[in-house]
Amino acid sequence: MELLVLALGIVAAAADFCGGLFVVSRPWQRISLKYFMALGSGFMLAAALLEMMPESFELLGHSAAVWMLGCYLLIHFVEHTLSSHFHFGEEIHTEEVASQQRSNTVLFGLIIHAFMDGIAIASGFLVSEWLGWVVFLAVFLHKMPEGFAVGSVMLAAGKSKRSAAMAAGILGLSTIAGVICMFALKQWVAYTLPLSAGVTLYIAASDLIPEVNQEPGIWMAIIVFVGVFMMLSLEWLFGF
Repeated sequence: MELLVLALGIVAAAADFCGGLFVVSRPWQRISLKYFMALGSGFMLAAALLEMMPESFELLGHSAAVWMLGCYLLIHFVEHTLSSHFHFGEEIHTEEVASQQRSNTVLFGLIIHAFMDGIAIASGFLVSEWLGWVVFLAVFLHKMPEGFAVGSVMLAAGKSKRSAAMAAGILGLSTIAGVICMFALKQWVAYTLPLSAGVTLYIAASDLIPEVNQEPGIWMAIIVFVGVFMMLSLEWLFGF
């Protein structure tokens, strides 16, 4: 099982790197990335609320809510102190990050995200194979926008394309590090799963959906619902 979890961590990490490569290799249609973000936000929101949170309560009881809320607020604090004014998935206002210091703090904030992604994948599989696959898909769907995000920030700060791609690679390595870390912390899964649920909920509800909501029209909302429907379909077909 550990080999499977590590392999999936590597796949998720590769999606980070691919997102970075996309932003440096050719012009990227912003609307295409938004559709990907919308799909991922719906799936992640459903995965957190329908799978990760109920399993967390089974493992830890009512105190699981404290751990979820605590991690949600921790990520909120990190983003709004170390990575303030950062827009997940793309860099909208170049002047806000056009400095070495700001780009490095944004990278640090996303490294924490990526590390917790690895923790989440491994924690899911420690609870059940079904939950592990659900969490992996939720993580995978937002990995390319994450890699695109850090790559665009590096370019906005005047760094080279090589540096932008390397930053996306660092996020991938952080994801793998999170997976490996959980191999040594198996006995703490009752705590790491609600922490991961808090992170997943934050990324979906506070990072991705607000970005999606900036787009006018109904199609973005529909894609969010498609992401939710994907999660419900998997639960109906394979859940137990």
